[in-house]
Amino acid sequence: MSCRKAIDIAKAMKEKFGDKIILSIFKNDSEEAKAYTLLSSTSVFVNNKFVPLNIALAKEAMSNYLAKI
Repeated sequence: MSCRKAIDIAKAMKEKFGDKIILSIFKNDSEEAKAYTLLSSTSVFVNNKFVPLNIALAKEAMSNYLAKI
């Protein structure tokens, strides 16, 4: 369930921030994901830095996080 929620929030952030962010969604077994050690089925990264799930899974918290970078 957290994976679907993270994707929905990511899409909402793309709508909000538009061209200011680039949204890419990859499965854990994708080539892009192989560069990381992923410990859970849901992992969110911004600028190659892991975003804690309590931020990534809360629309307002993620919005605030992105506004600061």
